[in-house]
Parts: sequence; structure tokens; C-alpha cells
Amino acid sequence: MTIATLSFTSSFTPHHTFHHRRRRHHLLKPTTKISSQVSLTSPPSITLQPTLKKTGVIVVGAGLAGLAAAIRLHSDNIPFLLVEASDGVGGRVRTDNVDGFLLDRGFQIFITGYPEARRILDYEALDLQKFYSGAKVYYGGGFHTVADPLRHLGDAIQSLTNPIGTIVDKSLIALTRIRVLTQSDDQIFSAEETSTINLLKRIGFSDSIVDRFFRPFFGGIFFDRDLETTSRLFDFIFKCLALGDNTLPAKGISAIPEQLASKLPSNSIILNTPVDSIDSESESSHTVRLNNGDTLKAEYGVIIAVEEPEAVKLLAGKSNDIPVQIKPPRSTVCLYFSADRTQVPVPDPVLFINGSGNGIVNNMFFATNVAPSYGPPGKVLVSVSLIGLYEDVSDEDLKMKVVEELSGWFGKEVAVGSWTYLRSYRVKFAQPNQCPPTDLQKNPKLGLGLYVCGDYRTSATFDGALVSGRKAAEALLKDRSLVQAS
Repeated sequence: MTIATLSFTSSFTPHHTFHHRRRRHHLLKPTTKISSQVSLTSPPSITLQPTLKKTGVIVVGAGLAGLAAAIRLHSDNIPFLLVEASDGVGGRVRTDNVDGFLLDRGFQIFITGYPEARRILDYEALDLQKFYSGAKVYYGGGFHTVADPLRHLGDAIQSLTNPIGTIVDKSLIALTRIRVLTQSDDQIFSAEETSTINLLKRIGFSDSIVDRFFRPFFGGIFFDRDLETTSRLFDFIFKCLALGDNTLPAKGISAIPEQLASKLPSNSIILNTPVDSIDSESESSHTVRLNNGDTLKAEYGVIIAVEEPEAVKLLAGKSNDIPVQIKPPRSTVCLYFSADRTQVPVPDPVLFINGSGNGIVNNMFFATNVAPSYGPPGKVLVSVSLIGLYEDVSDEDLKMKVVEELSGWFGKEVAVGSWTYLRSYRVKFAQPNQCPPTDLQKNPKLGLGLYVCGDYRTSATFDGALVSGRKAAEALLKDRSLVQAS
């Protein structure tokens, strides 16, 4: 994709346009250098009166769902414009470069077993770096390994008698794996549901493995240590973990949305352009008003691909399918530190989880053990995740608490106090709250050319966002065919 041409800016005044790094454009040169992985270019500083820009479809929000919707529209040669309020694509899936370290905005792991992701992404180009298939659980003042027996048989055998669950528990994990692998995704998402904690108890898992492994491991995935999240999401994640690996793209988690954006045509993504309101006058007339006063017109429809709280604001009174109030979202804090190689206790690409039931750290890992590209040569990037927002605790106090806690984990052999603090991310809307009751197969059509997508409409996963975006575009395409035929 290239920078917006003058023929575009003469009728509409975007703040920024997205362009691919691989292609050069000689009309304008980048004037803004930012720390995020997305490359941006500022247009000439020209102020124009609000004007009207017409296109086929307007997609609001360039997160994973919006990008997936745009790709599906583009595959059918439907003209569209993707409008994004922030300075880059990806939504919550963003990466910042800080002093040569790649900092993902919050704890994010990409599971290669996601079915929609396998279809739409080029895994080889992402250069995915694998985690160890299991975890090291901090419990009783030490670390205990939980390993996938199909990938680390020796470690799994050695862990049979450790205190992280019983031998029966480990047999139940194998049976759960078989159960989810014999179900289709549609069966999982439409199955009778309960909370994850109730499901685990119903299966027969002991309190020891629930508290020491499932709460920190799946609690870190759901940002829900109480495991009140729907059993449907647990089963889907469990299935994807069985089919794939936990990974990080070598260039940061933002490489995923950047790859999606690279599939779209020139001048189709407009950044730094918040939307104020959306109106549908008829099946073939839809107006999107921007906060700078400009107005966009869509002939076929509008796809809303923003986070749930913003969608509620934009769609207030337009559909009974959009609740006035939403469940409290899942929140997290992610802290990053740098360290010297000598201050890393293990070279393994393993996730450390807190099974002790004490402290504020839920999980942590040495990111450069997984993907060396996440830090400068000779340096280590440490990622630490907490569940919740800790709004009443300052960044400095939170940092001190984390350093003190991890010093207890690793002992005097690792000088945690010598780590250099880099940055904290407080992510209020890390995930939609998907406690029962849920509907993970919602119809994307709201009516009169208005469609909505996002992980809150399907499963709260990367894959859910991608599926939701595609289905919203397909619903519009189906209606578009009906309009043409009538």
C-alpha cells in the first residue's frame, strides 16, 4: 500500500494513511518517527472544509476483525475504506520499540493451532518462535515442570509425581485432550456451557492442579484467575493448544496485523481518524461522520469493528442486539524489564506461572529466550503479567512489588533488583468478559446495512476476531447480492 494520492485528499482530509514498507512512493517522504512497529506518513498540513467521500463499504476499526473484514471485501473486489482512530493497525495487537526492545502491549501469545489464522496468515513469513510446550510452576518455594507428554515425554514422565496435581489429574488432561479434539469448533461453541471452574470440577480434577496450574495458566490466557470464563472458550483454547504451539512472531505481535494490512490495496486504510457517528438512511445510503467534521458515504454498508465499549457508544439506539451495559472487561498490567544474560536463571523458552496462591504476579517469561529478536544482542527482555488493573497502585509501587516478589521466586542467584525497568502497560480492555451465558456465534448483521464484528461477538481470541471480521463481510456480501437481484 502507498500513501494517499492527491486525488483522494482533494475530497477527504485524512490525518494519516498506512503504507507498506516494501513499496516506495516518491511524492511524499515520512515526516513522523514513532516507536510503534507500524510505519506512518504524515500528509501535507492542509486544512479543508468538511467534504464528502463515497465508497462501497466503510469499515470502522483496523484491529484484527476490521482487517479480516477488509481482506474479505477486497477478495470480492468490493471498494472499501478502513478507518482507524489510533496511529496504527492492530487494535490491542500492537508492539512498541523501546531502546531496541520489542514490547508487546500486554501479554500476548499466538497459538498456531487457530484454524482461521492458519487460513489467512503466512506463518513462515511471521517467523514464529516457539515456547516450550508446558510451564514451570512456582509452588512451595521452587519450580515444578508441567509438560506436554506428546512433545516432551521425558519431562512429562519426570513430572508425574511432582506436587502440581496427581497422576489421575494428568490422565484426565489426556482424556480432555481427546474429548476436545473429537469435537468440531461449531460443536464446541454451541455446546451446553458452564464456567471453566465448574467444568474442571465436573471432570474430576483435584484442587491441587486447579489451584496450582489451571488458575494461573488459563487465568493468564483469560485474564480471569477465578476461571469464571465460559467452558466453551476453555474447550476451544485447549483444542488449539493441542493442535499447535504457543509462539511469538520474531518482529513482535504487531507483525500479525501488519501482515494482514499488507494484503490490502493502496490508500485503503486511514489512521488517526476517529468516528463520531453512523447513520443509515436506506439500504444504499450510509453516512459516517468523523470527529474532524468530514463525512464519508457508503453505498453498500458499514462494518463496525471496534472494541465493545466503543461499539456500544456508536450504535446506541440502533439495535437491540447491542447491550446498553456490558460485562466488566478483563484487564491486565504488563511490566517489562531488561537484564544482562548473566541474570537469567534458565535459557529455555518457557512460561513461568504462579501456583503458590500468593502475590500479584500471575505469569512471567524471558521474552528473548523465546525470540532473541525481542532485545538487543547480549540483553534479555523480561515480561511480567498481572491480572487486573491495580488502579490504586502507582507504576513505581507496582514495579517494587514485582521485583520483591520475583526476588523470592529466583533467590539470591538471580539479582532481580539489578533489572532495569522499561515500561508498564495497563490494559483496561484486554479481553471481553465471556462468563456464561454467552453466544459465541452471534449474527453480525444489525440491520439496514449495518454489521458488527470483534472478538466479543465470537471467541475472545485472535482467531475469534479474524472469524468475526470475515463473517461480517460475508453477511454484507450476501445482502449485497440480494440487493442486486431485487
